[in-house]
Amino acid sequence: MRLRNNVLWLGIAAILLAAAAPGFAANKEIVQLQTQVQSLQDQVARLQQSVDMNMGVMKNLIEQSADSVNKMNATVNDLQNKMQGLTADNNGKIDQLSSQVQSLHDSVDELKSRLAKVSKQLDDMQQGGQNLPAGQPGMTAAPAGAPTAAAPGGDAGSAPPADALYNKALRDYNSGKYDLSSQEFGDYIRNYSTTDLAGNAQFYIADIEYRQGNFAAAVKDYDKVLEQYPGGSKAAAAQLKKGYALLELGQRDAGVRELNSLIARYPRSIEASQARDRLRRLGVTSGSTTHKPATATTH
Repeated sequence: MRLRNNVLWLGIAAILLAAAAPGFAANKEIVQLQTQVQSLQDQVARLQQSVDMNMGVMKNLIEQSADSVNKMNATVNDLQNKMQGLTADNNGKIDQLSSQVQSLHDSVDELKSRLAKVSKQLDDMQQGGQNLPAGQPGMTAAPAGAPTAAAPGGDAGSAPPADALYNKALRDYNSGKYDLSSQEFGDYIRNYSTTDLAGNAQFYIADIEYRQGNFAAAVKDYDKVLEQYPGGSKAAAAQLKKGYALLELGQRDAGVRELNSLIARYPRSIEASQARDRLRRLGVTSGSTTHKPATATTH
């Protein structure tokens, strides 16, 4: 009986062990899966951390690059503003230098005129002394600064002496008294149109009109300088300013032709250098258009 009970208990135990074996195997696989999942989760977490770090570095580099670009843009804009300022200053200095050169030309022309008069008076005195018989007093030379022969229709007798009238007109011009100066230069031309400084007076009449913005009238009066006094000291300056006036009137082609014609006529003059600079600022190569005589332009 005891043996029978033992066998019975052994059978039950075997059945229980047989039933429990699959459960133990399943639990082991679950534990392995859980371990693998945890490992994958750890790898994903590390990968996410690495991505976050790399993204932070990239974001920092992008921000630094943006700051560098902004600084470069600011630097470039500052350089452009400085270049524009320098260009404006240089243009102003060139115009100022041109005015100073014109004044120096006037002073030289005035001295040349006076020296020519003195030389002529000395020649007249010497010639008169040689032609007179011995013992007869020589002819007295005209005093320095005496009025030259008046133009047809002029009244030199009632006008101030030529030198005094011209010098006063030039002083008023340099002082900015343009209306008064223009009137005085006009009086000079009416009374002394055959003198060496008559072309200068005509130039200043045109230049006053240019400074006052009356460009159409300035073109006509610059033409008078070129037509009536082509060999005068103001011919190159008159053609330069005529070209400027045409550009101010919007007549670009005519202005470019005039400046190119000036360069061809007076290639080594200061006015030619100014004409080349103006053409360069216009984006035009000097000599790129057909030259046309300055006096042929009609207005």
